[in-house]
Amino acid sequence: MRTHAMERNALIAGATAMGLVVLVSNVTVGYPINDWLTWGAFAYPLTFLVTDLTNRILGAGPARRVVYVGFAVGVALSVIFADVRIGIASGTAFLVAQLLDIWIFDRLRRQSWWKAPLISSLLASALDTAVFFAGAFAFSELPWVTWALGDYAAKLAMAAVLLAPFRAILAQLPSDWRQAETNRA
Repeated sequence: MRTHAMERNALIAGATAMGLVVLVSNVTVGYPINDWLTWGAFAYPLTFLVTDLTNRILGAGPARRVVYVGFAVGVALSVIFADVRIGIASGTAFLVAQLLDIWIFDRLRRQSWWKAPLISSLLASALDTAVFFAGAFAFSELPWVTWALGDYAAKLAMAAVLLAPFRAILAQLPSDWRQAETNRA
């Protein structure tokens, strides 16, 4: 039976995961693999998985709450543990991209199970990449344009790969949670 406490715990878990993924991404973006990728390219796409699962299970309103809390936690931690410019650029990119992801996902939620998470993640990732890399690294001597291109390519690949855990997690939900999601759609 789905209870208010279960929904609250799901929101807390989502917001915590979101804040930690943002922090890890903002620290690891400072460690380039080459002129095309940083380690942050592999951590950050998990934020879209968290957002899309929350949106699918609890709806767009709770997904926005997870994003707002994850934003606050992620930016606060990033300013402490990563570069301030990266923290600010990340927070800006994160907020606009995640809200776009929620909006697109919500409009596509009635279509095939994979369309909403894939399309919303691809489009929001493009916005996130442009805003973050321009804000964090423009006017620096770092190869930020190629990092942005590599980052977006990694996000495209991760969006496809993360469909499997998205589907698997949904399949593990209790039947009343799955029924509530179906009614919301």
